[in-house]
Amino acid sequence: MKINELRLILKKRNADAALFYNSDSSRTNPNMLYFSGYGGLGALVIPKKQPPFLIAPEMEFERAKKSMVKKVYSMEKKKFFESIYKIARKNRLKIKNIAIDKSSFTLNSYRHFRKQFKNIKSKDIALDCLKLRETKTEKEIRILEKSCAYADKILQKAIKNFRHFKTESQAAAFLEYEAKKLGLELSFNPIVASGSNASMPHHEPSNSKIKKGFCVIDFGVKYKGYCSDITRTIYVGKPSEKEKDTYNMLLKIQENAINQIKENKKCSELYDFVVKSLGKYKDYFTHGLGHGVGVEIHEMPNLTLNSKDRIKNSMVFTIEPGIYFPKRFGIRIEDTILFKNKPIVLTKTSKDLLIV
Repeated sequence: MKINELRLILKKRNADAALFYNSDSSRTNPNMLYFSGYGGLGALVIPKKQPPFLIAPEMEFERAKKSMVKKVYSMEKKKFFESIYKIARKNRLKIKNIAIDKSSFTLNSYRHFRKQFKNIKSKDIALDCLKLRETKTEKEIRILEKSCAYADKILQKAIKNFRHFKTESQAAAFLEYEAKKLGLELSFNPIVASGSNASMPHHEPSNSKIKKGFCVIDFGVKYKGYCSDITRTIYVGKPSEKEKDTYNMLLKIQENAINQIKENKKCSELYDFVVKSLGKYKDYFTHGLGHGVGVEIHEMPNLTLNSKDRIKNSMVFTIEPGIYFPKRFGIRIEDTILFKNKPIVLTKTSKDLLIV
């Protein structure tokens, strides 16, 4: 994705090549995945003028060959950055300045990197890459639409079966199992927060009995490396009229916020709109209004109080107002939104208060 745009960044930053790497099998380097379609162990080198190439360990070689990158080299065992340096030299790359994403380096890996690339200056392009990924291509949009459709399908199945779950952990495990059945990864660990637990936005599902009252379910999957994100709040038991009114108030604010989205609008203005709309409840809104979604679950733009980001065509982001009353209850309603001349809601699950 957008390799030509990255090369313009390299030219602007006076860098001869970009290097992205992954040495941890339990994680994926988002930029490496984004520019190559390969998320395994190894490294991706994108020269300013020559074709890009991947370097992968022997056990990942076949997988790397299936990526978007045509040139793939085998890495020497136990010589990670040394292999990368040798193969770069083998390709006759003359590198005086190399662009890297410093946010992906540990202190130890950076020390090993500097040992091999000792006479080469490094330039950090972490923010440049985030900005490049901020707007999506048509291909990315199609993948994100599919990712959201899968999240909808699984969440609806979980809600339909909710009466059978005895604990929050059981409900969360069901969401994960259904995702795995479809060959999907999770965007993040699902949140199932019932009763007073829902007052904590990032509550980890517990093994105790599901409590009566509002229950926040926050869930998303990865399809072809791209995340989806959706939150629905259901009610366990019988809600009072006041509880219904509180839920419907937040739902109206969420829908109004979506309708406020316009091209070039400041993201901070959308956040301010929600805060003002909440009135006496504004102090119970304790997080940002939303975030970009892509190969990472949190990307640009940021829809927060001091955000300098503005809405652009082909952005994909969440709108997720919530109110949280400590030790009492919480409500959050979240959709993944595509902006393409107008806001398009990609997550379709009903937002009417469902009582189980």
